Amino acid sequence: MSAQHVLNHRDDPSSAAAHARRMANKVPEVTAYFWIIKVLTTGMGETASDLLAKTLDPVLAVALGGLGLAVALTLQFTARRYVPWLYWTAVVMVSVFGTMAADVLHVLLGVPYDVSAPLFLGALAAVFALWYASERTLAVHTVRTRRRELFYWAAVLATFALGTATGDMTASMGLGYLGSSALFALAICVPALLRRVGVLGAVAAFWSAYVITRPLGASLADWMALPSARGALALGLGPVTLSWAVAICGLVVYLSVSKRDVR
Repeated sequence: MSAQHVLNHRDDPSSAAAHARRMANKVPEVTAYFWIIKVLTTGMGETASDLLAKTLDPVLAVALGGLGLAVALTLQFTARRYVPWLYWTAVVMVSVFGTMAADVLHVLLGVPYDVSAPLFLGALAAVFALWYASERTLAVHTVRTRRRELFYWAAVLATFALGTATGDMTASMGLGYLGSSALFALAICVPALLRRVGVLGAVAAFWSAYVITRPLGASLADWMALPSARGALALGLGPVTLSWAVAICGLVVYLSVSKRDVR
């Protein structure tokens, strides 16, 4: 390739734009803000799902949750770069629908949580296996192609369903919602500690913590929202859903302005 050809290629705006589109990562930088919003979305998804199921016919609620998820993911896939409100809207809808998926298996089909949790774990393992076989990486900072984005969101959906089943299983085993919250708050520290001492790699530590955020946030939200007869604060599903949604929106607006979560 001649030097002149290289210079022309560098100066060609259409070539530079195509390169930028191809290399734009669709996942935010993993910072403290990422984990805070992630926990908030899990809790909001839990209470919003329960609120919809109590307000509407369960079948209609699941249909609306699925439609909302489809719209949110379509908008996310259409974007050519990371856009905070698009990304986190998709996460919220995954949380709502993932909760519904786990609840449908348990409530409507009668599948025990100690059965559905291993099923969802197997589904997540299958997604990871296919993702790694295809791309040779599970790193979220390399989500720059449509195929990797598809694998990423499939994994996210599986983690939410798995986390929902796991959190409900521990709560039903006698720990209660507050006890479950304490358990998962301790559990989420384990991947960070193992990463620090070199036992876990960055990718394994990330996905381990990502799974645990689901039952952590859901247990906290349930503890705040559900009736006192169930060992909770009885603040109500509506108020808890609204307050957590306001917190999410505030943080997303801040990140949209500050760009703190852009690599």
